[in-house]
Amino acid sequence: MAILTELPEEQEAAITYDVFLSFRGKDTRLGFMDHLYQALVNENISTFLDEEEVETGEELKPELAKAIKSSRASIVVLSKNYASSTWCLDELVMILEQRRVSDHIVLPVFYNVEPTHIRKQESTFGEALFEHKQRIESEKDVEKKTQCARKLEMWTKGLTEITDLKGKDATGRRETVVIEEVVKEISTRLELHLQRRIPHLIGMDDSIFTISSWLKRGSSEAAEILTIWGMPGIGKTTLAEYMFTSHCHKFESSSFVEAIGRRCAQQPYSQIDLQKQLLGDVLKKRKIEENNADLCTSKVEKALSRKKALLVLDDVDNFEQLDVLIGTKGFHPGSKIIVTTKDGSLTENCSLFRMKFPPKHTKLALHGLSDTASMRLLCWHAFGNNDPKKGYEKEAERVTKFCGGHPLAIKVLGCSLINKDAAIWSDVLEMLEAKGYLTDVQENVQKALQISFDSLSGDCKELFKHIACFFVGKEREVTQIILKECGFQTSYGINKLIDKCLLTIGGRNELRMHQLLQEMGRDLVRKESPEKPWKRS
Repeated sequence: MAILTELPEEQEAAITYDVFLSFRGKDTRLGFMDHLYQALVNENISTFLDEEEVETGEELKPELAKAIKSSRASIVVLSKNYASSTWCLDELVMILEQRRVSDHIVLPVFYNVEPTHIRKQESTFGEALFEHKQRIESEKDVEKKTQCARKLEMWTKGLTEITDLKGKDATGRRETVVIEEVVKEISTRLELHLQRRIPHLIGMDDSIFTISSWLKRGSSEAAEILTIWGMPGIGKTTLAEYMFTSHCHKFESSSFVEAIGRRCAQQPYSQIDLQKQLLGDVLKKRKIEENNADLCTSKVEKALSRKKALLVLDDVDNFEQLDVLIGTKGFHPGSKIIVTTKDGSLTENCSLFRMKFPPKHTKLALHGLSDTASMRLLCWHAFGNNDPKKGYEKEAERVTKFCGGHPLAIKVLGCSLINKDAAIWSDVLEMLEAKGYLTDVQENVQKALQISFDSLSGDCKELFKHIACFFVGKEREVTQIILKECGFQTSYGINKLIDKCLLTIGGRNELRMHQLLQEMGRDLVRKESPEKPWKRS
Protein backbone atom coordinates (compact mmCIF):
# COMPACT_ATOMS: atom_id res chain seq x y z
CA MET A 1 0.00 0.00 0.00
CA ALA A 2 1.50 3.33 -1.08
CA ILE A 3 2.16 6.07 1.43
CA LEU A 4 1.34 9.57 0.18
CA THR A 5 4.59 11.45 -0.36
CA GLU A 6 4.53 15.13 0.55
CA LEU A 7 7.06 17.91 0.20
CA PRO A 8 8.28 19.55 3.41
CA GLU A 9 6.12 22.59 4.10
CA GLU A 10 9.07 24.97 3.98
CA GLN A 11 9.89 23.87 0.40
CA GLU A 12 7.07 25.58 -1.42
CA ALA A 13 7.45 24.76 -5.11
CA ALA A 14 7.79 27.57 -7.60
CA ILE A 15 5.38 27.52 -10.56
CA THR A 16 6.98 25.42 -13.30
CA TYR A 17 4.03 24.05 -15.30
CA ASP A 18 0.68 25.36 -16.44
CA VAL A 19 -0.97 21.93 -16.24
CA PHE A 20 -0.40 18.60 -14.46
CA LEU A 21 -2.05 15.56 -16.08
CA SER A 22 -3.42 12.84 -13.79
CA PHE A 23 -4.62 9.70 -15.58
CA ARG A 24 -4.60 5.88 -15.60
CA GLY A 25 -2.12 4.94 -18.31
CA LYS A 26 -3.66 1.49 -18.69
CA ASP A 27 -6.86 3.09 -20.03
CA THR A 28 -5.76 6.21 -21.90
CA ARG A 29 -1.99 6.60 -22.41
CA LEU A 30 -1.70 5.49 -26.05
CA GLY A 31 -4.79 7.33 -27.26
CA PHE A 32 -6.66 10.09 -25.51
CA MET A 33 -3.82 11.26 -23.23
CA ASP A 34 -1.24 11.31 -26.00
CA HIS A 35 -3.53 13.47 -28.16
CA LEU A 36 -4.52 15.72 -25.25
CA TYR A 37 -0.89 16.29 -24.27
CA GLN A 38 0.04 17.17 -27.86
CA ALA A 39 -2.89 19.59 -28.15
CA LEU A 40 -1.86 21.35 -24.94
CA VAL A 41 1.75 21.63 -26.07
CA ASN A 42 0.65 22.96 -29.47
CA GLU A 43 -1.13 25.76 -27.62
CA ASN A 44 2.10 26.61 -25.76
CA ILE A 45 0.61 25.33 -22.50
CA SER A 46 3.44 23.98 -20.35
CA THR A 47 2.28 20.49 -19.38
CA PHE A 48 3.63 17.77 -17.07
CA LEU A 49 2.94 14.19 -18.19
CA ASP A 50 4.62 11.29 -16.43
CA GLU A 51 5.78 8.62 -18.90
CA GLU A 52 6.24 5.82 -16.37
CA GLU A 53 3.52 3.28 -15.65
CA VAL A 54 3.30 1.97 -12.08
CA GLU A 55 1.74 -0.97 -10.36
CA THR A 56 -0.63 -0.83 -7.41
CA GLY A 57 1.21 -0.51 -4.14
CA GLU A 58 4.14 1.57 -5.32
CA GLU A 59 4.78 4.91 -3.66
CA LEU A 60 4.07 8.21 -5.32
CA LYS A 61 7.38 9.57 -6.57
CA PRO A 62 8.59 12.81 -4.93
CA GLU A 63 8.97 14.43 -8.37
CA LEU A 64 5.25 13.87 -9.03
CA ALA A 65 4.30 15.50 -5.75
CA LYS A 66 6.59 18.41 -6.62
CA ALA A 67 5.12 18.67 -10.14
CA ILE A 68 1.59 18.93 -8.72
CA LYS A 69 2.61 21.68 -6.31
CA SER A 70 4.48 23.57 -9.05
CA SER A 71 1.54 23.51 -11.51
CA ARG A 72 -1.18 26.12 -11.82
CA ALA A 73 -3.84 23.58 -12.80
CA SER A 74 -4.54 19.86 -13.03
CA ILE A 75 -6.58 17.91 -15.57
CA VAL A 76 -7.83 14.70 -13.95
CA VAL A 77 -8.92 12.09 -16.54
CA LEU A 78 -11.19 9.69 -14.66
CA SER A 79 -11.35 6.43 -16.58
CA LYS A 80 -12.62 2.92 -15.84
CA ASN A 81 -9.53 1.74 -13.94
CA TYR A 82 -8.46 5.08 -12.41
CA ALA A 83 -9.31 4.03 -8.84
CA SER A 84 -7.46 0.73 -9.14
CA SER A 85 -4.18 2.68 -8.99
CA THR A 86 -3.18 3.87 -5.53
CA TRP A 87 -0.79 6.23 -7.29
CA CYS A 88 -3.68 7.90 -9.16
CA LEU A 89 -5.67 8.16 -5.94
CA ASP A 90 -2.70 9.72 -4.12
CA GLU A 91 -2.37 12.24 -6.96
CA LEU A 92 -6.08 13.03 -6.70
CA VAL A 93 -5.86 13.69 -2.96
CA MET A 94 -2.85 15.97 -3.39
CA ILE A 95 -4.45 17.82 -6.32
CA LEU A 96 -7.60 18.52 -4.31
CA GLU A 97 -5.47 19.64 -1.36
CA GLN A 98 -3.69 22.10 -3.64
CA ARG A 99 -7.08 23.41 -4.71
CA ARG A 100 -7.98 24.06 -1.06
CA VAL A 101 -4.77 25.81 -0.05
CA SER A 102 -4.09 27.79 -3.23
CA ASP A 103 -5.76 28.96 -6.44
CA HIS A 104 -4.94 25.63 -8.15
CA ILE A 105 -7.50 24.92 -10.90
CA VAL A 106 -8.89 21.39 -11.24
CA LEU A 107 -10.67 20.20 -14.39
CA PRO A 108 -12.10 16.65 -14.29
CA VAL A 109 -12.67 14.74 -17.53
CA PHE A 110 -15.05 11.79 -17.31
CA TYR A 111 -13.67 9.34 -19.85
CA ASN A 112 -16.27 6.65 -20.58
CA VAL A 113 -17.42 6.60 -16.96
CA GLU A 114 -20.54 7.88 -15.20
CA PRO A 115 -19.92 10.64 -12.62
CA THR A 116 -22.57 9.09 -10.40
CA HIS A 117 -20.58 5.81 -10.26
CA ILE A 118 -17.56 7.78 -9.05
CA ARG A 119 -19.56 9.80 -6.52
CA LYS A 120 -21.24 6.74 -5.02
CA GLN A 121 -18.21 4.45 -5.53
CA GLU A 122 -20.13 2.04 -7.73
CA SER A 123 -19.12 -0.14 -10.69
CA THR A 124 -15.33 -0.35 -11.21
CA PHE A 125 -14.73 2.42 -8.65
CA GLY A 126 -16.56 0.50 -5.95
CA GLU A 127 -14.74 -2.70 -6.89
CA ALA A 128 -11.34 -1.00 -6.75
CA LEU A 129 -11.98 0.55 -3.34
CA PHE A 130 -13.22 -2.80 -2.04
CA GLU A 131 -9.95 -4.46 -3.14
CA HIS A 132 -7.92 -1.69 -1.46
CA LYS A 133 -9.96 -2.24 1.73
CA GLN A 134 -9.29 -5.98 1.67
CA ARG A 135 -5.54 -5.38 1.38
CA ILE A 136 -5.69 -2.99 4.31
CA GLU A 137 -7.51 -5.54 6.45
CA SER A 138 -4.85 -8.14 5.69
CA GLU A 139 -2.04 -5.79 6.74
CA LYS A 140 -0.19 -7.14 9.83
CA ASP A 141 1.62 -3.94 10.81
CA VAL A 142 -0.82 -2.03 13.05
CA GLU A 143 0.70 1.41 12.45
CA LYS A 144 0.79 0.96 8.70
CA LYS A 145 -2.73 -0.48 8.76
CA THR A 146 -3.96 2.69 10.51
CA GLN A 147 -2.19 4.92 7.96
CA CYS A 148 -3.68 2.99 5.06
CA ALA A 149 -7.18 3.12 6.55
CA ARG A 150 -6.86 6.89 6.82
CA LYS A 151 -5.71 7.03 3.20
CA LEU A 152 -8.70 4.95 2.08
CA GLU A 153 -10.98 7.48 3.73
CA MET A 154 -9.16 10.33 1.94
CA TRP A 155 -9.46 8.54 -1.41
CA THR A 156 -13.19 7.99 -0.92
CA LYS A 157 -13.75 11.66 -0.05
CA GLY A 158 -11.57 12.72 -2.99
CA LEU A 159 -13.62 10.72 -5.50
CA THR A 160 -16.81 12.26 -4.13
CA GLU A 161 -15.34 15.77 -4.21
CA ILE A 162 -14.00 15.57 -7.78
CA THR A 163 -17.48 14.82 -9.15
CA ASP A 164 -18.80 18.05 -7.64
CA LEU A 165 -16.47 20.11 -9.83
CA LYS A 166 -17.33 21.41 -13.28
CA GLY A 167 -15.80 19.07 -15.81
CA LYS A 168 -16.00 17.62 -19.31
CA ASP A 169 -17.91 14.48 -20.26
CA ALA A 170 -16.02 12.42 -22.85
CA THR A 171 -18.44 9.47 -22.87
CA GLY A 172 -19.82 8.68 -26.32
CA ARG A 173 -18.28 11.79 -27.92
CA ARG A 174 -15.58 12.32 -30.52
CA GLU A 175 -12.25 12.61 -28.75
CA THR A 176 -11.03 15.44 -31.00
CA VAL A 177 -14.02 17.56 -29.98
CA VAL A 178 -13.53 16.79 -26.27
CA ILE A 179 -9.83 17.60 -26.45
CA GLU A 180 -10.49 20.91 -28.17
CA GLU A 181 -13.01 21.81 -25.46
CA VAL A 182 -10.59 20.83 -22.67
CA VAL A 183 -7.74 22.90 -24.13
CA LYS A 184 -9.98 25.91 -24.63
CA GLU A 185 -11.43 25.59 -21.13
CA ILE A 186 -8.06 25.30 -19.38
CA SER A 187 -6.59 28.12 -21.45
CA THR A 188 -9.50 30.40 -20.55
CA ARG A 189 -9.43 29.54 -16.85
CA LEU A 190 -5.67 30.06 -16.68
CA GLU A 191 -6.10 33.35 -18.59
CA LEU A 192 -3.09 32.44 -20.69
CA HIS A 193 -3.93 35.17 -23.20
CA LEU A 194 -3.18 37.73 -20.49
CA GLN A 195 0.21 36.17 -19.72
CA ARG A 196 1.66 36.89 -23.12
CA ARG A 197 3.78 39.99 -23.04
CA ILE A 198 1.57 42.92 -23.98
CA PRO A 199 3.55 45.82 -25.47
CA HIS A 200 3.66 48.98 -23.37
CA LEU A 201 1.83 51.60 -25.43
CA ILE A 202 1.85 55.34 -24.77
CA GLY A 203 -0.10 57.92 -26.74
CA MET A 204 -2.15 55.44 -28.80
CA ASP A 205 -5.40 55.48 -26.82
CA ASP A 206 -7.47 56.74 -29.76
CA SER A 207 -6.13 54.05 -32.09
CA ILE A 208 -6.69 51.34 -29.46
CA PHE A 209 -10.30 52.46 -29.02
CA THR A 210 -10.87 52.54 -32.80
CA ILE A 211 -9.49 49.04 -33.36
CA SER A 212 -11.24 47.61 -30.29
CA SER A 213 -14.58 48.91 -31.61
CA TRP A 214 -13.79 47.45 -35.04
CA LEU A 215 -12.96 44.05 -33.52
CA LYS A 216 -16.17 43.93 -31.50
CA ARG A 217 -18.62 44.83 -34.25
CA GLY A 218 -20.25 42.34 -36.59
CA SER A 219 -19.06 39.23 -34.78
CA SER A 220 -21.49 37.02 -36.73
CA GLU A 221 -21.42 38.96 -39.99
CA ALA A 222 -19.03 39.02 -42.93
CA ALA A 223 -15.28 39.13 -42.31
CA GLU A 224 -13.52 42.51 -42.31
CA ILE A 225 -10.03 43.75 -43.09
CA LEU A 226 -8.25 46.63 -41.36
CA THR A 227 -5.12 48.23 -42.83
CA ILE A 228 -2.86 50.05 -40.39
CA TRP A 229 -0.39 52.15 -42.36
CA GLY A 230 2.32 54.72 -41.76
CA MET A 231 6.05 55.35 -42.00
CA PRO A 232 8.59 52.84 -40.60
CA GLY A 233 8.99 52.94 -36.83
CA ILE A 234 5.72 54.80 -36.25
CA GLY A 235 4.27 51.94 -34.14
CA LYS A 236 2.22 49.86 -36.59
CA THR A 237 3.58 46.48 -35.50
CA THR A 238 3.54 47.34 -31.80
CA LEU A 239 -0.08 48.49 -32.00
CA ALA A 240 -1.12 45.39 -33.97
CA GLU A 241 0.70 43.14 -31.49
CA TYR A 242 -1.06 44.86 -28.58
CA MET A 243 -4.50 44.38 -30.15
CA PHE A 244 -3.76 40.79 -31.16
CA THR A 245 -2.55 39.82 -27.69
CA SER A 246 -5.56 41.46 -26.05
CA HIS A 247 -8.20 39.88 -28.32
CA CYS A 248 -6.90 36.63 -29.87
CA HIS A 249 -8.51 34.46 -27.17
CA LYS A 250 -11.96 35.58 -28.37
CA PHE A 251 -11.53 33.81 -31.72
CA GLU A 252 -11.52 30.11 -32.65
CA SER A 253 -8.04 30.47 -34.11
CA SER A 254 -5.46 33.21 -34.53
CA SER A 255 -2.12 33.95 -36.14
CA PHE A 256 0.41 36.79 -36.05
CA VAL A 257 2.71 36.59 -39.07
CA GLU A 258 5.39 39.23 -38.60
CA ALA A 259 7.90 40.99 -40.86
CA ILE A 260 6.43 39.50 -44.04
CA GLY A 261 8.10 41.89 -46.49
CA ARG A 262 11.52 41.58 -44.92
CA ARG A 263 11.33 37.80 -44.60
CA CYS A 264 10.29 37.39 -48.22
CA ALA A 265 13.22 39.54 -49.35
CA GLN A 266 15.88 37.83 -47.24
CA GLN A 267 15.20 34.12 -47.37
CA PRO A 268 14.95 31.99 -50.55
CA TYR A 269 12.08 29.77 -49.35
CA SER A 270 10.43 32.14 -46.92
CA GLN A 271 7.13 32.32 -48.83
CA ILE A 272 6.26 28.70 -48.09
CA ASP A 273 7.52 29.13 -44.51
CA LEU A 274 5.10 32.02 -43.99
CA GLN A 275 2.24 29.95 -45.42
CA LYS A 276 3.08 27.00 -43.19
CA GLN A 277 3.23 29.25 -40.12
CA LEU A 278 -0.20 30.70 -40.91
CA LEU A 279 -1.73 27.31 -41.69
CA GLY A 280 -0.22 25.74 -38.58
CA ASP A 281 -1.59 28.53 -36.38
CA VAL A 282 -5.09 28.34 -37.85
CA LEU A 283 -5.25 24.53 -37.69
CA LYS A 284 -3.42 24.49 -34.31
CA LYS A 285 -0.81 22.10 -35.60
CA ARG A 286 2.84 22.30 -34.67
CA LYS A 287 4.19 20.95 -37.96
CA ILE A 288 2.81 21.33 -41.50
CA GLU A 289 4.12 18.90 -44.11
CA GLU A 290 3.60 20.85 -47.34
CA ASN A 291 6.18 22.27 -49.74
CA ASN A 292 3.98 23.39 -52.62
CA ALA A 293 2.99 27.07 -52.38
CA ASP A 294 -0.20 26.73 -54.44
CA LEU A 295 -1.43 23.75 -52.43
CA CYS A 296 -0.57 25.55 -49.21
CA THR A 297 -2.62 28.59 -50.28
CA SER A 298 -5.53 26.30 -51.05
CA LYS A 299 -5.28 24.68 -47.61
CA VAL A 300 -5.13 28.09 -45.93
CA GLU A 301 -8.25 29.18 -47.82
CA LYS A 302 -10.09 26.05 -46.71
CA ALA A 303 -9.01 26.47 -43.09
CA LEU A 304 -10.00 30.16 -42.97
CA SER A 305 -13.42 29.37 -44.41
CA ARG A 306 -14.18 27.02 -41.50
CA LYS A 307 -12.95 28.97 -38.47
CA LYS A 308 -13.59 32.42 -37.10
CA ALA A 309 -10.06 33.75 -37.03
CA LEU A 310 -8.05 36.81 -36.03
CA LEU A 311 -5.06 37.31 -38.34
CA VAL A 312 -2.32 39.91 -38.28
CA LEU A 313 -0.25 40.13 -41.46
CA ASP A 314 2.58 42.42 -40.50
CA ASP A 315 4.86 44.58 -42.67
CA VAL A 316 3.35 43.65 -46.03
CA ASP A 317 5.12 45.51 -48.86
CA ASN A 318 3.57 43.80 -51.89
CA PHE A 319 -0.09 42.93 -52.49
CA GLU A 320 0.98 39.61 -54.03
CA GLN A 321 2.11 38.54 -50.57
CA LEU A 322 -1.52 38.79 -49.47
CA ASP A 323 -2.63 36.71 -52.47
CA VAL A 324 -0.22 33.95 -51.50
CA LEU A 325 -1.08 34.00 -47.80
CA ILE A 326 -4.86 34.37 -47.71
CA GLY A 327 -5.96 33.55 -51.26
CA THR A 328 -9.23 34.67 -52.82
CA LYS A 329 -11.96 32.49 -51.27
CA GLY A 330 -12.87 34.78 -48.38
CA PHE A 331 -13.19 34.03 -44.67
CA HIS A 332 -15.50 32.59 -42.04
CA PRO A 333 -18.13 35.12 -40.83
CA GLY A 334 -16.83 37.24 -37.98
CA SER A 335 -13.17 36.83 -38.91
CA LYS A 336 -10.92 39.88 -38.63
CA ILE A 337 -7.74 40.47 -40.62
CA ILE A 338 -5.29 43.24 -39.72
CA VAL A 339 -2.65 44.25 -42.28
CA THR A 340 0.23 46.57 -41.38
CA THR A 341 2.08 48.27 -44.22
CA LYS A 342 3.88 51.45 -45.28
CA ASP A 343 1.51 51.75 -48.29
CA GLY A 344 -2.07 52.75 -47.46
CA SER A 345 -3.41 51.64 -50.87
CA LEU A 346 -1.69 48.25 -50.93
CA THR A 347 -4.35 46.00 -49.37
CA GLU A 348 -7.18 46.88 -51.76
CA ASN A 349 -5.00 45.90 -54.73
CA CYS A 350 -4.93 42.20 -53.73
CA SER A 351 -7.07 39.64 -55.58
CA LEU A 352 -9.53 39.40 -52.71
CA PHE A 353 -10.89 42.85 -53.59
CA ARG A 354 -11.49 41.90 -57.22
CA MET A 355 -14.14 39.41 -56.16
CA LYS A 356 -17.83 40.06 -56.76
CA PHE A 357 -18.40 40.51 -53.03
CA PRO A 358 -15.13 41.82 -51.54
CA PRO A 359 -14.71 42.08 -47.75
CA LYS A 360 -15.35 45.34 -45.97
CA HIS A 361 -12.14 47.35 -45.72
CA THR A 362 -11.14 50.00 -43.15
CA LYS A 363 -7.96 52.07 -43.07
CA LEU A 364 -6.17 53.56 -40.08
CA ALA A 365 -3.26 55.93 -40.63
CA LEU A 366 -0.71 56.33 -37.82
CA HIS A 367 1.07 59.65 -37.38
CA GLY A 368 3.60 60.90 -34.86
CA LEU A 369 2.87 61.16 -31.14
CA SER A 370 1.76 64.41 -29.54
CA ASP A 371 4.29 66.44 -27.54
CA THR A 372 2.75 65.20 -24.28
CA ALA A 373 2.80 61.55 -25.35
CA SER A 374 6.33 61.92 -26.71
CA MET A 375 7.52 63.25 -23.36
CA ARG A 376 5.84 60.40 -21.49
CA LEU A 377 7.38 57.79 -23.81
CA LEU A 378 10.85 59.30 -23.47
CA CYS A 379 10.59 59.49 -19.68
CA TRP A 380 9.32 55.91 -19.49
CA HIS A 381 12.43 54.61 -21.26
CA ALA A 382 14.98 57.06 -19.84
CA PHE A 383 13.74 57.48 -16.25
CA GLY A 384 11.23 54.67 -15.67
CA ASN A 385 8.26 56.99 -15.07
CA ASN A 386 6.03 59.50 -16.88
CA ASP A 387 7.89 62.70 -15.95
CA PRO A 388 11.45 63.93 -16.51
CA LYS A 389 13.93 63.68 -13.70
CA LYS A 390 14.62 66.93 -11.88
CA GLY A 391 17.28 68.90 -13.74
CA TYR A 392 16.57 67.15 -17.07
CA GLU A 393 13.41 69.03 -18.09
CA LYS A 394 14.95 71.18 -20.86
CA GLU A 395 17.03 68.35 -22.32
CA ALA A 396 14.02 66.00 -22.36
CA GLU A 397 11.96 68.61 -24.18
CA ARG A 398 14.70 69.10 -26.80
CA VAL A 399 14.92 65.34 -27.37
CA THR A 400 11.18 64.96 -27.94
CA LYS A 401 11.10 67.92 -30.34
CA PHE A 402 14.04 66.57 -32.27
CA CYS A 403 12.40 63.16 -32.74
CA GLY A 404 9.21 64.74 -34.07
CA GLY A 405 6.89 62.32 -32.30
CA HIS A 406 8.54 59.23 -33.85
CA PRO A 407 8.14 56.38 -31.29
CA LEU A 408 11.12 54.27 -32.38
CA ALA A 409 13.52 57.22 -32.32
CA ILE A 410 12.25 58.31 -28.90
CA LYS A 411 12.48 54.77 -27.50
CA VAL A 412 15.99 54.01 -28.79
CA LEU A 413 17.40 57.42 -27.88
CA GLY A 414 15.80 57.33 -24.45
CA CYS A 415 17.29 53.89 -23.72
CA SER A 416 20.75 55.08 -24.77
CA LEU A 417 20.55 57.95 -22.25
CA ILE A 418 19.60 55.89 -19.19
CA ASN A 419 21.73 56.79 -16.15
CA LYS A 420 23.55 59.54 -18.08
CA ASP A 421 23.94 62.95 -16.43
CA ALA A 422 22.41 66.11 -17.88
CA ALA A 423 25.72 67.25 -19.41
CA ILE A 424 25.88 64.10 -21.56
CA TRP A 425 22.29 64.70 -22.63
CA SER A 426 23.33 68.17 -23.80
CA ASP A 427 26.36 66.80 -25.67
CA VAL A 428 24.21 64.22 -27.45
CA LEU A 429 21.69 66.87 -28.47
CA GLU A 430 24.43 69.09 -29.86
CA MET A 431 25.63 66.20 -32.03
CA LEU A 432 22.08 65.48 -33.19
CA GLU A 433 21.39 69.10 -34.06
CA ALA A 434 24.77 69.77 -35.66
CA LYS A 435 23.39 69.69 -39.22
CA GLY A 436 20.37 71.80 -38.60
CA TYR A 437 17.68 71.94 -35.96
CA LEU A 438 14.43 70.06 -36.52
CA THR A 439 15.05 68.98 -40.10
CA ASP A 440 13.14 66.17 -41.84
CA VAL A 441 11.71 63.62 -39.38
CA GLN A 442 13.18 60.67 -41.27
CA GLU A 443 16.64 62.23 -41.21
CA ASN A 444 16.33 62.95 -37.50
CA VAL A 445 15.29 59.36 -36.85
CA GLN A 446 18.41 58.07 -38.58
CA LYS A 447 20.55 60.43 -36.52
CA ALA A 448 18.93 59.23 -33.29
CA LEU A 449 19.53 55.59 -34.18
CA GLN A 450 23.15 56.31 -35.12
CA ILE A 451 23.76 58.05 -31.78
CA SER A 452 22.47 54.99 -29.94
CA PHE A 453 24.76 52.73 -31.96
CA ASP A 454 27.75 54.99 -31.28
CA SER A 455 27.13 54.67 -27.52
CA LEU A 456 27.87 50.91 -27.67
CA SER A 457 31.24 49.36 -26.85
CA GLY A 458 33.35 48.07 -29.73
CA ASP A 459 32.38 44.42 -29.27
CA CYS A 460 28.70 45.26 -29.02
CA LYS A 461 28.92 47.34 -32.22
CA GLU A 462 30.39 44.38 -34.10
CA LEU A 463 27.80 42.02 -32.62
CA PHE A 464 25.01 44.40 -33.67
CA LYS A 465 26.30 44.47 -37.27
CA HIS A 466 26.64 40.69 -37.43
CA ILE A 467 23.09 40.19 -36.21
CA ALA A 468 21.72 42.87 -38.56
CA CYS A 469 23.36 41.20 -41.56
CA PHE A 470 22.81 37.52 -40.81
CA PHE A 471 20.78 36.59 -37.75
CA VAL A 472 17.51 38.56 -37.62
CA GLY A 473 14.74 35.99 -37.34
CA LYS A 474 17.15 33.24 -36.21
CA GLU A 475 16.75 31.32 -32.96
CA ARG A 476 18.61 33.00 -30.10
CA GLU A 477 20.47 29.99 -28.71
CA VAL A 478 21.68 28.88 -32.15
CA THR A 479 22.90 32.42 -32.88
CA GLN A 480 24.72 32.59 -29.56
CA ILE A 481 26.53 29.31 -30.25
CA ILE A 482 27.64 30.41 -33.73
CA LEU A 483 28.80 33.88 -32.71
CA LYS A 484 30.53 32.56 -29.60
CA GLU A 485 32.73 30.50 -31.92
CA CYS A 486 33.60 33.80 -33.65
CA GLY A 487 34.89 35.24 -30.38
CA PHE A 488 31.87 37.26 -29.23
CA GLN A 489 30.59 37.39 -25.65
CA THR A 490 27.16 36.64 -27.02
CA SER A 491 25.10 36.34 -23.85
CA TYR A 492 26.36 39.66 -22.47
CA GLY A 493 26.26 41.40 -25.86
CA ILE A 494 22.73 40.34 -26.77
CA ASN A 495 21.43 41.38 -23.36
CA LYS A 496 23.17 44.76 -23.81
CA LEU A 497 21.52 45.28 -27.21
CA ILE A 498 18.16 44.38 -25.69
CA ASP A 499 18.72 46.90 -22.89
CA LYS A 500 19.48 49.56 -25.50
CA CYS A 501 16.25 48.69 -27.40
CA LEU A 502 18.33 47.80 -30.46
CA LEU A 503 17.18 44.16 -30.34
CA THR A 504 14.16 42.24 -29.06
CA ILE A 505 13.29 38.57 -28.59
CA GLY A 506 10.20 37.18 -30.31
CA GLY A 507 7.66 34.67 -29.02
CA ARG A 508 9.57 31.77 -30.61
CA ASN A 509 12.82 32.92 -28.96
CA GLU A 510 14.01 34.38 -32.25
CA LEU A 511 16.05 37.59 -32.59
CA ARG A 512 13.99 40.55 -33.76
CA MET A 513 15.27 43.93 -34.93
CA HIS A 514 13.27 46.82 -36.34
CA GLN A 515 13.68 47.28 -40.06
CA LEU A 516 15.19 50.75 -39.65
CA LEU A 517 17.78 49.42 -37.21
CA GLN A 518 18.63 46.50 -39.46
CA GLU A 519 19.01 48.80 -42.46
CA MET A 520 21.30 51.04 -40.41
CA GLY A 521 23.44 48.06 -39.37
CA ARG A 522 23.82 46.85 -42.94
CA ASP A 523 24.57 50.36 -44.17
CA LEU A 524 27.33 50.70 -41.57
CA VAL A 525 28.94 47.54 -42.93
CA ARG A 526 28.64 48.78 -46.55
CA LYS A 527 30.33 52.06 -45.63
CA GLU A 528 33.36 50.20 -44.26
CA SER A 529 34.45 49.61 -47.85
CA PRO A 530 31.98 50.93 -50.47
CA GLU A 531 34.02 49.76 -53.48
CA LYS A 532 35.56 46.53 -52.11
CA PRO A 533 32.96 44.33 -50.40
CA TRP A 534 35.55 41.68 -49.48
CA LYS A 535 37.19 44.18 -47.12
CA ARG A 536 34.02 44.69 -45.04
CA SER A 537 33.83 43.18 -41.57
